[in-house]
Amino acid sequence: MSEEVGGAPDPAAEKNDVSEQHTAPRSLTVAIPAWLPRAYLLAAATVAGIVVTFWSLQKLQGLLTVLVVSLFLAFAIEPAVNRLAAHGWRRGPATGAVFLVVLAAVVGFVWAMGDLVVDQITSLVKNAPHTTEDAVAWINRTFHTDLSGADITERASQLSSRLESWLVGLAGDVWGIGTTALGVLFQALGVLLFTYYFAADGPRFRTAVCSVLPPQRQRHVLRAWDIAVDKTGGYLYSRALLALCSTIAHFVAMRILEIPSAIALALWVGVVSQFIPTVGTYLAGALPVVVALGQSPRTALWILGFIVLYQQFENYVLQPRITATTLDMHPAVAFGAVLAGAALFGATGALLAIPVTATAQAFIGAYIRRYEVQLPPEPPAPRPRKPLSERLGRIMPGKKGMAPDNG
Repeated sequence: MSEEVGGAPDPAAEKNDVSEQHTAPRSLTVAIPAWLPRAYLLAAATVAGIVVTFWSLQKLQGLLTVLVVSLFLAFAIEPAVNRLAAHGWRRGPATGAVFLVVLAAVVGFVWAMGDLVVDQITSLVKNAPHTTEDAVAWINRTFHTDLSGADITERASQLSSRLESWLVGLAGDVWGIGTTALGVLFQALGVLLFTYYFAADGPRFRTAVCSVLPPQRQRHVLRAWDIAVDKTGGYLYSRALLALCSTIAHFVAMRILEIPSAIALALWVGVVSQFIPTVGTYLAGALPVVVALGQSPRTALWILGFIVLYQQFENYVLQPRITATTLDMHPAVAFGAVLAGAALFGATGALLAIPVTATAQAFIGAYIRRYEVQLPPEPPAPRPRKPLSERLGRIMPGKKGMAPDNG
């Protein structure tokens, strides 16, 4: 191996140095931004807050339902309380007086329906064989069929045995039924208590809510509150008036047809058809028809025809006049609101859907500006066409009136 002469650099050594520089690991220092840990902490806190909020809403669903129902019931009775307060009553006794009137009406309705159910069940059980024979004879005579009472009696006995087994199984779950009834009772008492406080301390509660808002927001909240009270009270009073008219009309018809328990049945039709949305009309009309079947099938057909005719009279004459000043809502909107409320919150949502929708509709209408619809201009009328001879004369003026050429 020859040594370098004159101190000249060795090319092989330089190549080795360069390769060592390329293969040596480099140490990189990456600085974490100061805001990144705070962002991670904020995101984790946000997710935890959302989870806790949904968990709390799920656990407090019963209480929130009671509060919402109580608030709208307070809206419904507040116009009557305000009227009594304007005549010198204190709000507490005025709210108590309205409560007593409403509770008396509810207790009277339940009492009448209880007597009706007991009397009719006793009568149906006592007259079941005779009623079955009359119904079979009328069906065979009217529709030219060949039914026998034995087949119907056999099927009725099968249905009775199934019903008896179902009742026995239901009686075995007495503890569950009692617990459910107790829970419903506590919820009803909670609704009554919160409704009383919301109605009796309505102005104070409104002031407490608005005191934490800026003045601009206070005006909007007070306006929305007044609209909710107006629409909810209007809905209740219009339905009560329609129920009164329906009760009187059906009572007169049932007295003429000599249907038993006419007062209770008329109350049932009036209340259920007006205060149960969508299906209330069918539920209300079914019971009088079933009771009339105990008299005769012809009586049942007569009362069914009267219920249908009165429903049309109510839909097209009474309801537009009564609700014109209280609750202006298209029937399709009301039907859709009931379906949406039932899908979201069950029976409670179905009952509250119409007043809530009416309040939202009135509030939106108060803040949305409407414009007059500009119809497009009508096209000009087509010019009348001139006779063919005149048009030909314009095209060939030299030939107009010329004598024929005889050659």
